[in-house]
Amino acid sequence: MAISSIGVGSGLPLDDLLAKLRASENQSLTLIESRANTVQSRLSAYGTIKSSIEALKTAGDALGKAETFGALKASVGGDAFTATATSKAIAGQYSIKVEQLATAQTLTTVGQADRKTALSSDTVDITVTLENGSSKTITLGKADTSMEGIVKAINAETGLGISATLVNSGKGDTPHHMLLTAKQTGTQAAVASITVSGADAGAVQNLLGYDAEHPGSNFTEDPAKMAKLSINGIEVESSSNTVENAIEGVTLTLAKENEDGKAGTLTLTRNDEVTSKAINTFVTAYNNLQNIIKTLTSYDVDNQKGSALTGDNLARSVQTQVRAALNTVESSGALRSLSQMGISTNPSDGILKVDNDKLAAALKDNMANVQKLFAGEQGISANIAAVADRYVKSGGLISHASDSMTDTLKDLQSQYTAMSERIDAKMESYRQQFVQLDTMMVQMNSVSSYLTQQLSMLSNIGKEK
Repeated sequence: MAISSIGVGSGLPLDDLLAKLRASENQSLTLIESRANTVQSRLSAYGTIKSSIEALKTAGDALGKAETFGALKASVGGDAFTATATSKAIAGQYSIKVEQLATAQTLTTVGQADRKTALSSDTVDITVTLENGSSKTITLGKADTSMEGIVKAINAETGLGISATLVNSGKGDTPHHMLLTAKQTGTQAAVASITVSGADAGAVQNLLGYDAEHPGSNFTEDPAKMAKLSINGIEVESSSNTVENAIEGVTLTLAKENEDGKAGTLTLTRNDEVTSKAINTFVTAYNNLQNIIKTLTSYDVDNQKGSALTGDNLARSVQTQVRAALNTVESSGALRSLSQMGISTNPSDGILKVDNDKLAAALKDNMANVQKLFAGEQGISANIAAVADRYVKSGGLISHASDSMTDTLKDLQSQYTAMSERIDAKMESYRQQFVQLDTMMVQMNSVSSYLTQQLSMLSNIGKEK
């Protein structure tokens, strides 16, 4: 609030006095700001811990999935296909020959002289039936029965199973052709028939009418083909060039035919790197959480200053329960603890360290036990998930604490606003009083000067005689 200059008339330092009064009153605002900053720091710290817990849970969830253990690596000899494998596949070598790629059917109409002129004077229905038995009908108004209108209508209707385009050959008086293409490869996705009905459907029927069993002369067909390949001499047929589970757990993506007649090779070998990477990612997430909690709860002895969560029970509880989740595992077999697979714990700070050579040996010789330790019903993954949910789920401990602090911040903001308004009102009252004092002092000074003058004049009257 602007304060007019006061004290000029009286010569008193009233502006300075008012500023000091303001500074004194503002100490209560500073106290509220300090409390709000402390709460905001705690709220931000809880957000940081929550994010770290969620990252640890994500890493733990990965270790609870079957595909993390016993993953296979696919190596391909040749360029006719590529392959990926899941943990359901079985290690081994396969001879694969791609004899034919799957293709989509295309139908090309005979040439037309004009692409814009309507072919019907009335509404027509066009019904497309595929070899797989699916059928769908689109209805066109007479204005839409030109070649351009039919193409637009076909492409707007996804359920037809075909797409359309126009091709201008530039040849002769009938250069315009409609090209229909099945949206999927393989014979089952090909068009079986196209029928046109309506009061004036003849011209459209002549253009689009098709029956695969009795093809006429209005279409040129490039027929659909099934993918054909042999796996160790076993003939396999597929409607798609992406062949799934012909070999269990393996997806083959066919790229070209083996033109030289030689089969390619597929070698599946166990890929322990997937498991090792997942375990190291988990350890990193775990250590990151421990370090964050340590930083947020530490106390600087030299400067006698605490951190955002120094002495906070919730943060310490997270740390304790996450550590306990690693040690309360029900397992059996050759490996029953992290230390047996090369993951040791620093007793001073709880940080985990991975001996990758020892881990590699454990994965090689005891993969089943490693999987049980992490992914078992009472394994580390399940334990970490249970602890994480307790804190980070909606309505969980961190959410509850954060909501409480958010309410506190709102209350402090209300207190700050109310206090600020009270101080402004008090300062205005002081200012008015100082203005009155200044005015009174000016008047008193004026009276004093007058009286001094009169007294001086009286004293001079006696001296003149």
